[in-house]
Amino acid sequence: MTGTTPATRVTELPTAWVREHLHDVLAIYGAAMGYGDSVVAGRYGYAVQHTERAGFRAVGAFAEAPPGDGTTGERLVGFGYGYQVAPGQWWHDQVRQALDRRTAKQWLPGAFEVCELHVLPDQQSRGLGRQLLHALLEGLPQTTALLSTPDTDTKAFRLYRADGFVDLARGYHFPGDSRPFAILGARLPLTPARRA
Repeated sequence: MTGTTPATRVTELPTAWVREHLHDVLAIYGAAMGYGDSVVAGRYGYAVQHTERAGFRAVGAFAEAPPGDGTTGERLVGFGYGYQVAPGQWWHDQVRQALDRRTAKQWLPGAFEVCELHVLPDQQSRGLGRQLLHALLEGLPQTTALLSTPDTDTKAFRLYRADGFVDLARGYHFPGDSRPFAILGARLPLTPARRA
């Protein structure tokens, strides 16, 4: 039958699996962000360090091979991961500088950082990003989740806002990146924003 979408499942990924399949995971990161091989290669060391942090958790989306493409089984088409933020971590310390004192005190201590959340371009706009986000944050012991995303009207930005994330800082520039970023936070469990 033409026009059908292969079945997709979202599941939690063991840390050992993430380390073993880091090439596949980061290939999705590169494709989703439009980054070249050199940028992706530069992420390996950081990603390994992330898997060693307290509270590390990862989820993946697997799609069945489409009929007639010559392959069988499932392939990883999206992933998300994060961990508990703590002073001394680069992202935590950057975000601490971006937030006013009161906001930082309310949101940063013990928060879960949604570090990466990406879906292959040909799998986007099917609800996988939302499924991954909810699976990643479901049942966490933390009461807040934080993330940073380019401060522009993207599908990802709209997803986060629709699912309960609020602005903590806008137009922030991380060192080494010319793009402005938004820093968003959500109380857990997620409560999607009311639709108009």
